[in-house]
Amino acid sequence: MSKRKYRATKIQGLDLTKLSAELDTGRVIVAIDVAKEDFYAAIVNHKGQVLRIVKWIHPAESRTFLALVEHLGGPKRVEVVMEPSGVYGDAIRAALDRAGVAVFRVNPKRVHDAAEVFDGVPSLHDAKSATLIAKLHLGDISEPWPLEPEHQRRLAAVLRVLEVHEKEVGRNRNRLEGLLARHWPGASSIMSMDSATMLETLIEFGGPAALVEREDEARELMRKVGGNFLAQDKIDKLIESAHSSLGVPQVDEELELVSTIASECRRHQKAAKKARAKVEKLALLEGSATKAMAPVVGKATSAVLVAGVGCPTKYDCPASYVKALGLNLKEKSSGKSKGGLHITKRGPGIARLFLYLAVLRLIQRDRIVRAWYAKKVSRDAGRKQKALIALMRKLVSALWHVAHGAVFDSKKLFDVSRLKLAPTTDEVPQPST
Repeated sequence: MSKRKYRATKIQGLDLTKLSAELDTGRVIVAIDVAKEDFYAAIVNHKGQVLRIVKWIHPAESRTFLALVEHLGGPKRVEVVMEPSGVYGDAIRAALDRAGVAVFRVNPKRVHDAAEVFDGVPSLHDAKSATLIAKLHLGDISEPWPLEPEHQRRLAAVLRVLEVHEKEVGRNRNRLEGLLARHWPGASSIMSMDSATMLETLIEFGGPAALVEREDEARELMRKVGGNFLAQDKIDKLIESAHSSLGVPQVDEELELVSTIASECRRHQKAAKKARAKVEKLALLEGSATKAMAPVVGKATSAVLVAGVGCPTKYDCPASYVKALGLNLKEKSSGKSKGGLHITKRGPGIARLFLYLAVLRLIQRDRIVRAWYAKKVSRDAGRKQKALIALMRKLVSALWHVAHGAVFDSKKLFDVSRLKLAPTTDEVPQPST
């Protein structure tokens, strides 16, 4: 291996005349290793020969880099390829897009895995990464990376807003459950911590002692917030649990803590509701696919799926749609050592969360899905999570077909003949008259 193989030149000191003399008439690959400030780029010809590796400080010297791309041939012959390293490369990518230069991306995992392939050395650093990106691109291990259209950017931004609020609701709910396990054990088993009624009650009273002292006010508040959806029996049970609570009596500061966390949870809950409505509104503009999926998984879930990974119609097959959502399986086995199967989780987490909730709803309302789920859990020694993931994968595949015009039918998801379903009322033979 040659010495100083990955030596980089500062972009300001690059001899353009000498570089131009070395270029042939073929295409030029400029592979960028993206960072926060220290960018590296490998300039490679169509034969795979590395002509130069340059480095510059972003954004101070990035205009010099753009001028270099233009000098190398600009849109007519230059192809720029980079890793999707967060958002640090987006400014350069946008500038190249405005200049009409074709931009491609390579999966960072492929670059990592190729560390030892080309030079036999497992080390990985900025200059070498840029070289590997170029070689992977020449091997067709890349894909075009145009800028997203404005509508998709709007949808993605609102989805991230929704994700922020959903995560905060979850965190604060867990905090409340921990605090009430100490001060009001049993309350969470009567009323959920993300229930609007429970949160408003905790904001106002903070704990069981204050609720007991002001019982009439508490009942009135719960009836006002819960409305017709809250059973009187549940109110009575919560009041009774406050009277008989074995929890540690709260000091004033602990009451304030519970009230503050409940207030934050409720605030994020309201904000998440607004964001979800906005996601639904924007997703409906995407086309008929969102409307087609809505009867199966609900408007919110269908909107989140479109916002997270795009319309299912842009994927060639159900497997690619499953992969985009991070629900494809991975395995690590060798010889007699057999690793377990796990999902890759490469897609947006919030999309999988909404799919998970959609599957739970499907189990409740569809007897065929419920029967398959029960059989799967029984076969897997009671492991419910495994059955739920399997249902999520099947549902995503079904949604791909629904988006392409098919009618959702749960009978097509399973081998119904093995489920031993009890006949429904309309399936029971009626006696002849």
